[in-house]
Amino acid sequence: MVAETKLYDALSVSPSASQEEIKKAYRKAALKHHPDKNKDNPSAGEKFKEVSQAYEILSDPEKRKAYDQYGLDFLLRGGGEAPSGGGGGMPGGGFGGMPSGFGGMPGMGGGGTRSFHFSTGGGPGGGAGGFSFSNPENIFADFFKQGGAGMGDDDDIFAQFTGGGGSRGGSGGRSKFRESGGGRRRAPTPEVTTVEKPLPLSLEELFNGVHKKMKIKRKTYDDGSGKRKVEDKILDMDILPGYKAGTKIKFKGVGDQEEGGTQDLHFIVQEKPHDLFKREDDNLRMYVDLDLKEALTGWTRTIPTIDGKKFTLSKGGPTGPGFTETYPHQGMPNSKKPKERGDMIVEVRVKFPTSLTLAQKTHLKDIL
Repeated sequence: MVAETKLYDALSVSPSASQEEIKKAYRKAALKHHPDKNKDNPSAGEKFKEVSQAYEILSDPEKRKAYDQYGLDFLLRGGGEAPSGGGGGMPGGGFGGMPSGFGGMPGMGGGGTRSFHFSTGGGPGGGAGGFSFSNPENIFADFFKQGGAGMGDDDDIFAQFTGGGGSRGGSGGRSKFRESGGGRRRAPTPEVTTVEKPLPLSLEELFNGVHKKMKIKRKTYDDGSGKRKVEDKILDMDILPGYKAGTKIKFKGVGDQEEGGTQDLHFIVQEKPHDLFKREDDNLRMYVDLDLKEALTGWTRTIPTIDGKKFTLSKGGPTGPGFTETYPHQGMPNSKKPKERGDMIVEVRVKFPTSLTLAQKTHLKDIL
């Protein structure tokens, strides 16, 4: 028989649980309830404190023995006279060799009952008094140092707390440290990473706008087992007319689940090469290739537009390389002002012969 089971209940283990079972139970519960994974659930932070502080006592054989015999109040008072009806007395009347008669925790008397309440360290009355809980984050960090991270198949998440994990995206991979009470440095908390993925689009899709559905795979944690799992997720996105290369379409909290939270996902627009047009901001440029004869004597071309219209362009006389013809408002739309469009610019390129016979040269000299 044990005096009480509150700490065992916090970890969902029986009072007869082995140290290995207690470690596994703490690992699972701490991973599930860590506040960095549950930023929208304030109660998770309290649960994280509860399981961490339960583990702090039950993982220490000496503290566990005292807890089993006399209960939590006895530990928090620092020993002293054993409660009436309790098990055999502790040698010297104290816990773990500490002198008897330590002052109680703030708000506690010398006896009576006490509800199971977790604090983050000894208060103003407990510095020289009974046992006080460590910062839950420090308990968590010590668990890693003692090899607690190497107990499952989701160790990549634990590696980030100890600096062993790699960067996972554009701005991720950094860790932030905070000072806890007493100057002890708390375990590193990874920042939420941002993953960037290319989104190749045709010029026609960027001209007209398009609705896209993207299927992604994301890693999350099973609430029951705390193990990694992979799930599919469908993302809907609207590509507005006129989007340019480099435009970011952002999704918050849809990527892999990490200790710092859930990854953000950014899709970056890329323009696919086009057979006819080259984009220049909101303008479109296309090229007309002429041989030397056409350039000198005249030519005619049918000029298509990005939206399917056709224009006829012709010149009757000599046309030099680099000649341009501009068609106003036949380019790409402005994404911020959809009714406004850039221009379409047609540029002439002249193909010169690579060689001439002596007779051709003489003839050209006579003509020109």
